[in-house]
Amino acid sequence: MERKDIKEELKWDLSAFYESDEAWEKAYDEFVKTYGDYDYSAFQGKLGNKSVLLDFFALEEKISRDVERLYVYANMRHDEDVRVSKYNSYIAKMSATYGKIMAAMAFVDPELTALSDEQLNSFIQDKDFSDYDYRLSRIAKAKAHVLSEAEEKLLALAADVMSGYHSTFSMLDNANLNLPKNTLNGQEVQMSHGLYGLVLHSENRADRESWFKKYYEAYIKLIDAITQTYSGNVKKDIFYKTARKYESCLKMALEGEDVSEQVYNNLIEAVGAALPNVHRYISLRKKILGYETQHMYDIYAPLVENAEIKLGFEEAYELVVEGLAPLGKEYQELLRTGKRDRWIDVHENDGKRSGAYSMGIYGIHPYVLLNYQETTNDIFTVAHEMGHAIHTYQSSDEQPYAKSQYTIFLAEIASTVNEVLLMKHLYAKTEDKNVKKFLLNYYMDMMRATLFRQTQFAEFEQIAHAKAENGEPLTKENLCDIYYGLNKKYYGDGIEHDAEIAYEWARIPHFYRSFYVYKYATGIISAISIVKRILAEGEPAVKDYFEFLRGGNSTDPVSILKKAGVDLTTKAPFETAMQEFENTLEEFEKLF
Repeated sequence: MERKDIKEELKWDLSAFYESDEAWEKAYDEFVKTYGDYDYSAFQGKLGNKSVLLDFFALEEKISRDVERLYVYANMRHDEDVRVSKYNSYIAKMSATYGKIMAAMAFVDPELTALSDEQLNSFIQDKDFSDYDYRLSRIAKAKAHVLSEAEEKLLALAADVMSGYHSTFSMLDNANLNLPKNTLNGQEVQMSHGLYGLVLHSENRADRESWFKKYYEAYIKLIDAITQTYSGNVKKDIFYKTARKYESCLKMALEGEDVSEQVYNNLIEAVGAALPNVHRYISLRKKILGYETQHMYDIYAPLVENAEIKLGFEEAYELVVEGLAPLGKEYQELLRTGKRDRWIDVHENDGKRSGAYSMGIYGIHPYVLLNYQETTNDIFTVAHEMGHAIHTYQSSDEQPYAKSQYTIFLAEIASTVNEVLLMKHLYAKTEDKNVKKFLLNYYMDMMRATLFRQTQFAEFEQIAHAKAENGEPLTKENLCDIYYGLNKKYYGDGIEHDAEIAYEWARIPHFYRSFYVYKYATGIISAISIVKRILAEGEPAVKDYFEFLRGGNSTDPVSILKKAGVDLTTKAPFETAMQEFENTLEEFEKLF
């Protein structure tokens, strides 16, 4: 479908950014003229002066907000049709310009870090710095890891080169993978990442096996190049860890978001203890499917037939609004506002970026990209992405710009709260036993994929980095051995651990954002506890949840999450999530 054939009310309205591309180009030219070669000499060497520092923060905010507006508009226009090269040019120009500005500002953190503890603390306690107190406290805390001005400038200049491993993997994964043609439902089609995921969820076992083997065969052919790329990415982490004097890459990543290492350890420990229930679920799948031997390509095979919930977008959206009623009328009205005011780009069109996301920018309402199809998964995707959107809306509405952008650690919680609430609503309202089976199966697979599988990835990253930090080279053999061993640990004896699965690490793009994936797991763990409390306590819990949504980046993310009643430095929320999986499994078993 061409984009011009989609109704306007089902396409996002970007006029809140710029009225036209010409307006963007004019704004970009003005930005470059004003800030492209900005002279920071009025600030450099003088940030210990209160008025100078406040003036600098004001200038920095103006630049940052202009950059966001220019960059986000370019990205969103690009995503409407990735074939339009003009927007690639916009993005490239913005990246280069912003990189130059960041290099010119490289003096800031070293200069602030060089201030005495007494001076920094006086700023932190000064109400005139209330928008920046948390930022300054982070600088004080990170003093041991900030280098000299010259060294910081060098690291800033190196950032573009050092970030190239993800781009290299992306090129290998998309341009050079050379997936072959394969049979699908009796017809020959070109294999792709998207189709591979669909085939693994299909009922045709012969297709699943064939696609699984040929898909991994393509990665095995590139395994030497991918190994070098991933190994290089880990070495990059070690370089920064060493340069900035951190004990480990993991500590560097966690301290970068002000998260206690106890959270990571709690996750690995709790999931490890709960794996017998995962093994039990995997064995139950084998029994329900009636297979003598279950393979890794069977892991997504549907267990319940003819129970898919198929709704048009309008009906699906109203179902989401209805399902999120426990969050209150204010929340529901925001959902309706988002749809009415065209925050959402709904349907797939030729050239449109695949998948879904929410994009937020201060001073402008959030936006959501969908490629909506009439499937159960897409209904949940609507709930998920609107969770992101309203989190952004609440945070931006409550916090000053400097504290408005919540960290990635918190980013998946609100979206998953929506999914869990919708799941429980759908389960409660249906009397159809088959649909109940379907929903419980969907929920368990959601937990398996988001909680347990992401923890498997997180453990792989932890082991791989530790080996490299200890001076052990990362080879295709030992990386595959690590992953294959973890696969056996996580899935148990109820499944055949096909040789190809040892190479799964080689196709995970998130590994190039090191120690990122664990946040998906802590996100769903937090969401399960929040939903449990909301459904049990009602309005008091909802009020606390809104405090969380409005927390932005006002303090460390673990403390912000505590506003919703979840403390990830304790074992309680992890145990609650593991119990939720076990309870769901038991309910599912009763229906058979």
